Amino acid sequence: MRVIINNRQRQVKIEKELEEALTRLAEEVLRAHGKEGAEVGVTLVGEKKIQQLNRDYRRIDAPTDVLSFPMAEPGETQTGEEPELLGDVVICVPRALGQAREYGHSFRRELLYLAVHGLLHLLGYDHENEAEKRKMREKEEAFLSGVNGDQE
Repeated sequence: MRVIINNRQRQVKIEKELEEALTRLAEEVLRAHGKEGAEVGVTLVGEKKIQQLNRDYRRIDAPTDVLSFPMAEPGETQTGEEPELLGDVVICVPRALGQAREYGHSFRRELLYLAVHGLLHLLGYDHENEAEKRKMREKEEAFLSGVNGDQE
């Protein structure tokens, strides 16, 4: 299992401990889904970069908090060779900081939440309807409670 954290923004300092927590959490999510041989990237970016990606890939010309880019299309299976390249999660760090303030919890919790949310999308979860949204939210909170203890 390999988790690659790539900090490509400079607006918000990301401590080594937080990068390690992101790695551990991603590994836990992958392990819980039987993806011990998988590789995933988590890239931290600023608002300009996430807006560019959102515009280029989703045709929405606005920044967002997190984007997921799976390597395989829905329903497509990989070759079975290791590592299984799941894809990339891109998180907008300034957005995460703003949302943490807005929601009244820590930046750490918000960043970890966005990572879990993005990883679950790579694993096939979605939130197109209420049932899917509820299932995804339950998974997110279960993983976060394991990392944050009291969920801050």
